[in-house]
Formats: sequence, structure tokens, C-alpha cells
Amino acid sequence: MTENKTTLTDAVHDLLKKAIIEQALKPGMRLPEDTVGEQFGVSRTIVRHAFVRLEHEGLIATRRNRGAFVAEPTRDEAQNVFEVRRCLESDVIRLLCKRMPESGYDRLESHVRHEQAVRGKDGPAAIRLAGEFHILLAELTGNPVLARYVAEVVLRCSLILSLYARSHSSDCAVDEHSQIIEAIRSGDAAAAIAIMEHHLGAVADRAALVNPQDSIQSILSHYGSELAP
Repeated sequence: MTENKTTLTDAVHDLLKKAIIEQALKPGMRLPEDTVGEQFGVSRTIVRHAFVRLEHEGLIATRRNRGAFVAEPTRDEAQNVFEVRRCLESDVIRLLCKRMPESGYDRLESHVRHEQAVRGKDGPAAIRLAGEFHILLAELTGNPVLARYVAEVVLRCSLILSLYARSHSSDCAVDEHSQIIEAIRSGDAAAAIAIMEHHLGAVADRAALVNPQDSIQSILSHYGSELAP
């Protein structure tokens, strides 16, 4: 029974995580335990266990007497997450330049082909696969602790993009992923890190984490329209 309970919890956790990362469940959306349980055919106890895991990953938040909601990171929190991600992924690059496993390049290139196959056809899948590319890089280092931390920040970045992104295009991301693979293959860690920095910078830019200040012209133009004859 315990094993079955764990399996069901894993399944609910994975499905909810996928729905959040693919932006089907939006930031701030309420997640009633009974509704989730009914949709997946599981008990509320199973749902609660899945919620605990998702909250530890920063993907949902529970509010006293109100239940669970898809997380809504603040802009400050989002900036902190992106800073940590840049640090972690630079270390991933350094390690892979030293010890890429024998099947590593084949796995990465296979993943990029999968990304190319859905490009322009399946937006949610493209978003999910873009993040999974970075998680795969971390897993290939052979360091499970690093892989776990990278997976967490990548997932949280996907949530941040869902909340703040002005637009999301996977077109440039797929090409940049190929460039990262080739840079690692060359063994030039500095060049590979530079490409990754540029790549992650473009991702952060799409999140528009700095509140733009309206100009006096744009503010008054709205009111000025009332003077029009």
C-alpha cells in the first residue's frame, strides 16, 4: 500500500508540475485538493503529499485557510533565481568540458532534434523541452546534487517566465542549444560559458523583471485624449 501511495503521489506531482511548466496552470491559480483528486482519481491525502513536494520546489504556495495556489514569485525573487541559475550552469559547463560521458553528445543532440521537431508547432512542449535541455546538461555531469539544484532553478525560471515574460520564442533557444553543445565539444570552457551566459541573459530579458517607468508623455497622452473634440 505504501509503495502504491508513493507511485500515485509521484504521478500526481509529475502531472501537476508538467501543467505548471507548460503554463496551462497559471501563476496565482487556485488548486483545490478535491478538484485535483477527482480529476486524477486519487485521494486528497495523495494530493496533499504531491503539494508538499511542489511547494518545496517553489512551484506552488499554500495559504492558511485558503489552500494551495500556483506560486507567484516576486520580481526580486525572480532576479535571485536567475542569478543562482547563471552560477550553477557555469559550473555545469566547466565540469562537462572535463568529463562529458561517452553517450553525452548523442543524448544532447537527440534532445535538440526533439526540440526542433516541435518548434512552431507545440508551444507548451517547446517551453518544457527548452528547460529539460539544461536539466540534461546538469545530469550529464554525474553530480546528482548539482543536477537537483539546477532542475529546481530551471523549473522556477519556467514559472517566472509564465508570470513575467513579454513573449516566449523557442526559435533562438534551439539554435543556441546547438551552439552550447559544440562549444563544450571543443573543450573551450571560457567560450562555452560565454555562450551560456548570453543564452541565459536572453531568457532573463524576456522575463522583463525591471518595472518600466512610464514617461510623462505616455502618462498624460491618456488624459490628453479627453480634450480631443
